Amino acid sequence: MASVLLVDTYSLFFRAFFALPPMSTTAGEPTSAIYGFSVLLLKVLREQRPTGVAFALDAPERTFRHHSYAGYKGHRARVPDALAAQLARLNQLLDAWGLPVFSAPGFEADDVIATLAKSLSAQGMPSVVISGDRDLFQVIDAHVHVLFVGARGRDPALYDVGAVERRFQIEPKQLPSWVALVGDPSDNLPGVPGIGPRTASALIRRFGSASNLLDHLAEVSPVKIRESLIAHAEQIRLTEGLARLRTDVPLGEGVAAGALSSSSFSRVRDLFVVLEFKSLLARLASLETTLRESP
Repeated sequence: MASVLLVDTYSLFFRAFFALPPMSTTAGEPTSAIYGFSVLLLKVLREQRPTGVAFALDAPERTFRHHSYAGYKGHRARVPDALAAQLARLNQLLDAWGLPVFSAPGFEADDVIATLAKSLSAQGMPSVVISGDRDLFQVIDAHVHVLFVGARGRDPALYDVGAVERRFQIEPKQLPSWVALVGDPSDNLPGVPGIGPRTASALIRRFGSASNLLDHLAEVSPVKIRESLIAHAEQIRLTEGLARLRTDVPLGEGVAAGALSSSSFSRVRDLFVVLEFKSLLARLASLETTLRESP
């Protein structure tokens, strides 16, 4: 059954920039991020043939996580000038596709995607999230899969419930509790000293969640682990809340995803010409033909 494609836009855009060597037009405009993003999107659209597509963006405002924890993502470096210079072109590309774009002040794109995926599932509509962010693994269920874009040179990997359970030894919905114990360096979330991934998985499997674990610390052994959990209980509760994606983001009324049209391809083609993406014009035409011939 065909699915709706939910795109974690900035995750893929930034990943493309750091994965590719510098590129520019003959006039000197940098284009590596927009090119890499376009290559991946065309590939996924051809392979997935989604019934609809929606893009999620981070809003420019600070999120509720920043207000709850001053150190949230505080270690991240400033966006390189060559990447920032391509953001306007990214917005033009999204406009050209003519598909819904969602963001909400105070929330991250991950929260937006989690909300969209939950809404689609409630309607019996399957969805595929495409992202390079493991935080989104927690939204996976019987109706939601994640197409994870990992290291450079590796093909995206499709994660379902079984894949998450094999990798982490817990259910997708338990991942925020797991992060509360091991931390997440990419978001500058601290872990609990002395607790590694395997121990964290064993604890969450046994107690179900970080909150329930803290309610039953007397049952935890060895003593050294119990004492570390006691000493970091407040941190664990905070981190679990930060790691858990929101599924109640106010996105307003309207269509959750849109379908591609002939006018979409025409506008994208024109932008590719401006950006001198000659190699992508044939791929775009092939995608249009493929989607037109799909049942």
